[in-house]
Amino acid sequence: MSLLPVEEAYRRLVSSASPLARTEILPLLQLSRRVLAEDVLARRTQPSFVASAMDGYAVRSADATEPFRALRVIGESAAGCAFTGAVEPGEAVRIFTGAPVPKGADAVLIQENTRMETDGTVRPTASVDFGQYVREAGIDFVEGETLLANGTWLTSGAIALGASAGHTSLKVLARPKVAILATGDELALPGEPLGDWQIVASNSFGVAAMVADAGGEVIDCGIARDRAPDIDAGLTRAMDEAADIFVTIGGASVGDHDLVGKVFAARDVALDFWKVAMRPGKPLMAGRLDELTIVGLPGNPASSMVAATLFLVPLVRRLAGFPDRPLYRHGLLGAPMPENGMRTDFVRSQLEVGMDGAVRVIPMPRQDSSLLSTYAKADALLVRPSSAAPASAGEACRFVILDEWKGLAEHN
Repeated sequence: MSLLPVEEAYRRLVSSASPLARTEILPLLQLSRRVLAEDVLARRTQPSFVASAMDGYAVRSADATEPFRALRVIGESAAGCAFTGAVEPGEAVRIFTGAPVPKGADAVLIQENTRMETDGTVRPTASVDFGQYVREAGIDFVEGETLLANGTWLTSGAIALGASAGHTSLKVLARPKVAILATGDELALPGEPLGDWQIVASNSFGVAAMVADAGGEVIDCGIARDRAPDIDAGLTRAMDEAADIFVTIGGASVGDHDLVGKVFAARDVALDFWKVAMRPGKPLMAGRLDELTIVGLPGNPASSMVAATLFLVPLVRRLAGFPDRPLYRHGLLGAPMPENGMRTDFVRSQLEVGMDGAVRVIPMPRQDSSLLSTYAKADALLVRPSSAAPASAGEACRFVILDEWKGLAEHN
């Protein structure tokens, strides 16, 4: 199977995916970063009464015109405690922001434009227009109005709107279930004693964090030794737990101990592609087994993390119903680059935002695919197209953000 261009692999694995059909109903406090599965209609009108927009006095606007005369204060209206009488000519009601405007009043005279007299009356010092500082009933929304559309990503503002509309819970898309299996006799879990020639398993924890950030639910399948039955058992567990994606890390190459492909073949996995024209991360595979999407990541730390960034993260986001975002961003080279080979190169880099607002992408000096220390310090991946000519600092380039939540915030 020949090397597949990155863009074609992305199209096959990510662009063809659709949001999950599964839904669940969750209380308001559990809705952050979820995606609506139905329209949200207002169950009430907001506000349900005419309310004051300022602290001051509810008056008849005709009583706040020159020559200003003192008004008799007949009561008080506060939020949650309305004045139940009516305002007649020459009268005023002390009122606070959010409080109901009493009958007879048609404006709110803000307290800065008043003077208290010694006899307890209040005298306007500026005129007020009809309807000024008054919020009409339903100015925010009315009962039955569609407030949030199916497919809306629930931000803090959207959740607050749902609460204000009278909802205690909302129907959202279920999180994609992603089963992750690390493979290799050389791996030991963090904290376990290391045998001769063993290393600490790290990739699965980084990939799991990516999945969680992308809106997925992680199923940890642990470590499979370099034996086909162990790898097959991980696949079985993923299917038993109704996973949407089964991710293997390592064992996807062509060596004698790389058994993932052999296990998939034995289980009749319909392999869509195996090996992508990229560096690092060439031994990436993808396929399907019934409704389960299979993603085989390479074993080297940077290779698995880069491949997960480019393919697994956007796939999970797509299944979760999250808004699509561009894979590539545009910036300027922060250092000269040599010509590139036949594979698209994803160079771990750091970002700088200049005084002119331009984003400069600065390649890091060490790019070995085994180096997690380099990856952890990187902000982005500089994209060097296949067969690219040498490039000078300051030339236009493309890059991929590694952690969206971090983005460019700390570089601004």
